Amino acid sequence: MAHAFPNRDKLILFDADGTIIDAFNAIETTFAAHGMDIGELEAFQKRRKLFKYVGGLKEFPLNIKKQLGKKSRQKVLTTLTEVYREQASLYPGMVDLLQQVLAHKNIRVGLVTRNVSLDPQETMTQLFARHGIDLRSFDLFAHVPMRESKAKYFQQAREQFQINPARSFACGDEHKDYQSALTAGMHPLVVSYGFEDYQRLTEKFFIPEIVIARTPSEMCARVRHSLDLE
Repeated sequence: MAHAFPNRDKLILFDADGTIIDAFNAIETTFAAHGMDIGELEAFQKRRKLFKYVGGLKEFPLNIKKQLGKKSRQKVLTTLTEVYREQASLYPGMVDLLQQVLAHKNIRVGLVTRNVSLDPQETMTQLFARHGIDLRSFDLFAHVPMRESKAKYFQQAREQFQINPARSFACGDEHKDYQSALTAGMHPLVVSYGFEDYQRLTEKFFIPEIVIARTPSEMCARVRHSLDLE
C-alpha cells in the first residue's frame, strides 16, 4: 500500500564540521595554541579517526605528550570550544545558502552534528550568531554521540516532519554520512573538502563521484538545484 504524505515539503539536513563549518582551521588554531602541529589538510583527511585530533604519525609523538592526562585534554577541549565560538568560520557561500533555505516556508532544515566542543548546542548558537543566523530558526538540531549512527536521527527527522523520502536530502563530509542517508531513505549529498578527501571517498568507500561536491561553491549549487532554488 502506497504511503500518502500530508505535505509536499522538502527536508535537508546539514552536517556542521567539515561541511558548512571550516573545522580544520578551528582545530589547527587550537592545536597551535597548545604547541601542537596538526599538519596539512591533505594529510589530515587521510588519517584514521584515531589520529584526527592528535595529529598524524609525523606529529604524533609531540602531540601525545601534550595530551597525556585528563587536565591536558580538558584544556585542549576548552580552547577548541572558545575557538569555535569566537573565531570559527563557515565556508564561503554557506551563510547565503543557509539564509535562503531557512527562509523558504516549504523546506524543513536541520543541523545534525558530532561537534566535540563543550556544550555543542551553545557552541553552534554562538558560532552561527556571529554569521547572522539564529540557531532557533532551524527546524531541528541534534547532537549525535561519536559512536552512534546518524541514520536514526535522519530517519526520525524525516518521520517527524512527515517528509517523502524522495524529497529529503542529507549533506555530509564523511562516508558514514553517505551511508546514514541511504539507510534513512534520503538522498546523500557528499563533500570532499572536509574530513575525508575525494580519493578516500571514491576509492576506499566506493561513493559515486556524481554525488560528491569538491568545493563549497559546488556544494551550494547542488543544494540549490536539488531544492529547486534560484
